Amino acid sequence: MNAPGFALPPRPSRAPQLIAAGAAGILILAATAGLDADWAELAALPGAAWEYAQLMFAPPNLEKLPRALFETWRSISMAWLGALLCVVVSVPLGMLAAHGTGPAWLRAGLRGLFAVIRAFPEVIIALILLTVTGLTPFTGALALGIAGIGTQGKWVYETVESLRADAAEAVAAAGGGRVAIIRWALWPAALPAIASFALYRFEINIRMSAVLGLVGAGGIGSMLANYTNYREWDTVGMLLIVVIVATMLVDAVSGALRRRIMEGTRSRGLARIR
Repeated sequence: MNAPGFALPPRPSRAPQLIAAGAAGILILAATAGLDADWAELAALPGAAWEYAQLMFAPPNLEKLPRALFETWRSISMAWLGALLCVVVSVPLGMLAAHGTGPAWLRAGLRGLFAVIRAFPEVIIALILLTVTGLTPFTGALALGIAGIGTQGKWVYETVESLRADAAEAVAAAGGGRVAIIRWALWPAALPAIASFALYRFEINIRMSAVLGLVGAGGIGSMLANYTNYREWDTVGMLLIVVIVATMLVDAVSGALRRRIMEGTRSRGLARIR
């Protein structure tokens, strides 16, 4: 029994959740029905995958390995240049897009610009640039750099906005202006996270550089597309092995650097506390 004068609150309605779940289910079913796919072919997919795996890897053709390594280096160079371009442009713009660092009209404009850039995949940007720069690895690097500005800029201003306000308030109390706050309070605190995000962007560019090669931007992706069109599956298998090994090595090195940056930051923070 309830105590006199006290009433249990009404049970919250689950109708909004049920309506949302039903709408999502209907949307999924409508999208699936509109694919016009032969779902009976799914049963034959494992057998086809095994057949092509034997064609590619039993055994792979190693005659083109030197050229594959050279094209892989071009893809890595493309990814690195794209990451550098992305960081050089996105970091200052991202700092200005954060609350407390730039005027409201500038923040809104930069955030809108980042959102527009994120709406275009790297492949679409590369196809647009091909009409201007031609079929060169520079096109791929430029596409990766432009496409990364939207994501990297968002990471930067979110990182700045997540910082504690103590250092900025101390600089402001000492008479520092907006530039001084950015230089002496926000930038030193945000630098480790920004550097970690920049390395992560480089990892993403490594994978995307192979995709951009499929549209003629150069690198290992172009070589992979050519030999796939020629149905030389043993060479395709060798190229896939090179791509996988190179990607794993770059991820391992970049991941170790990112961990070192972040762990070093935490270690310095603990040292100050002690």
